[in-house]
Amino acid sequence: MCGFIGYMSTNLKEQALEKRLTTVDMTAMITHRGPDDVGYYTDENIHLGFRRLSIIDVETGRQPLSYDDDRYWITFNGEIYNYIELKKELEKKGYKFHTDSDTEVILALYSHIGTRVVNELRGMFSFIIWDREKKEVFGARDHFGIKPFYYYETDDEFYCSSEKKSIVSAIKGNGIMDLESLHHYLTYQYVPEPQTLSKEIKRLEPGCFFTKKLEGAMVIHSFYKPTFCPTNQPFSQEVKKIQHVLRDSVAMHLRSDVPVGAFLSGGIDSSSIVALAKEIHPRIKTFTVGFKRTGYSEIELAQETAAALSVDNLHYIVTPEEFIKELPKIVWHLDEPVADPALVPLYFIAREAKKHVTVVLSGEGADELFGGYNIYREPHSLKYLKHFPSSMKKGWLALASKLPDGAKGKSYIERGTTNLEKRYIGNAKIFSEREKSQLLRNYQGDWTYTNVTKEYYQTINHLHDIQKMQYIDIHTWLRGDILVKADRMTMAHSLELRVPFLDKEVYKVASQLSHDKTVTNQQTKYILRKAMEGIIPDSVLNRKKLGFPVPIRHWLQNELFDWAYQLIIDSQTDHLFEKNYLLFLLSEHQRGVHDNSRKIWTVLIFMIWHQVYVEKKYNFHHLSMERETVVV
Repeated sequence: MCGFIGYMSTNLKEQALEKRLTTVDMTAMITHRGPDDVGYYTDENIHLGFRRLSIIDVETGRQPLSYDDDRYWITFNGEIYNYIELKKELEKKGYKFHTDSDTEVILALYSHIGTRVVNELRGMFSFIIWDREKKEVFGARDHFGIKPFYYYETDDEFYCSSEKKSIVSAIKGNGIMDLESLHHYLTYQYVPEPQTLSKEIKRLEPGCFFTKKLEGAMVIHSFYKPTFCPTNQPFSQEVKKIQHVLRDSVAMHLRSDVPVGAFLSGGIDSSSIVALAKEIHPRIKTFTVGFKRTGYSEIELAQETAAALSVDNLHYIVTPEEFIKELPKIVWHLDEPVADPALVPLYFIAREAKKHVTVVLSGEGADELFGGYNIYREPHSLKYLKHFPSSMKKGWLALASKLPDGAKGKSYIERGTTNLEKRYIGNAKIFSEREKSQLLRNYQGDWTYTNVTKEYYQTINHLHDIQKMQYIDIHTWLRGDILVKADRMTMAHSLELRVPFLDKEVYKVASQLSHDKTVTNQQTKYILRKAMEGIIPDSVLNRKKLGFPVPIRHWLQNELFDWAYQLIIDSQTDHLFEKNYLLFLLSEHQRGVHDNSRKIWTVLIFMIWHQVYVEKKYNFHHLSMERETVVV
């Protein structure tokens, strides 16, 4: 596990010394991703930098790593869980290895089958391979986007990195702000991929690889697009398949030479991972976070679950004061603003877990794969309105629009008379287009939120509405929110997070489930609950989903009101936002007129991002390694 950077240029010879120092600085920016080791490679065309967090094979897994008499060089972030099996097959074909690392297996496999290497890998990964003979870079990102990949390309330069901040440091700033991405951020609470808030910096999308010759533009290809292909198999057979593939995935994800723990919320996802991991590591430690406010802590439920599973549970309670104190540093680690309040407690529990372990397992992905969000039950509740004539639906919608916000039945009518394509864009929808037109000084009506999801909906007309919602979340919410906060908040503390649900073999099984086996009128994740019967405690099987609940609504009315007000006043974003409208939302919220907490929080996180990356109010460079005197 590590972080990498790469720089390629046709003019590298002329700027060799300058770019050597740039490479060191870029690598130093991501020291937190790999505090155990640093490495560099340079030739007349490319510079590579690498930070390592030692998980397996400390001595022989150092990078950048070469293969085939130094023809190929790789920097790789991630873990390949089936590398032992792949290595054995390659050895049968006559390939030789000098290390026991999964990194060398990727290189050997690439030398054997070229770009098709990505089809054989089971794991989480972002990497680049430099072919000295062909003067070509090959790069790839894993199937679901567990590991990040940023890049910046001009006519004669190419930068890439595990984190955007490395590229920002190299090009001396964020560049031009992408105002369309800001529009989408205010809807989604994150910037949808492949865009970032910087026009010039992009993200390689999950399940994609690229090639780039020394003199030529990137050529990007998709090698994996998760979709749903329901089959009509017996229920009991599918239950057994889920049990088998999850056991296998957890076993694969436990491969490590360092201590492994797990996050535990007390819900079915994390409890399933812990229970299956305990079968292999009976003394696995679990970690939980919470708040003092009643109803906003999972600690008691987690402790009850841990006791039933006979595993240790360590917990941490977050106060409003430290919550706010750490927020700028948290936003710095994020690279891009993500306004999911749950990422903050994740930051704190990762900090505590790092005191005991180097790797943690977590339950991300179960909701998207097995139908876990309560919103997925909406098609059941709206089915009575689905078959009414369009003219009648339009009349009801017009009537509902005249009702005041919060009026009984208003939301139900609006949702039931609006097509799914317009109604559902993912697990979060913060500001409406009308609200954005009041908030943004340069609102553009053409940049509507449906622009992001329109292309996805065009490919899934054949699916049931529940699976359409899952598909949209996998391609937006999962990669834009869930996996971003999981990677950045754990890597902030040099802690490796592994997600056994997001395994391509697990997905293969989940993708064949029919919608009625995942979500019923009464229950989400129906078949997963059945598969976990007898494995996790009965008390957990039917427990409602909590996530990481955060008392933002209460805090913005009380403890954090003055802080929020002052942040809005001080923020140098008057050219972007109508602050009077934002202060109106804050006042409404404090007086209890409307719960505007998520809307306010979304703008506040952007303002902190603006302070960190645009106003330069904070300097977190001390968190990264000082420039080294090295020969690269």
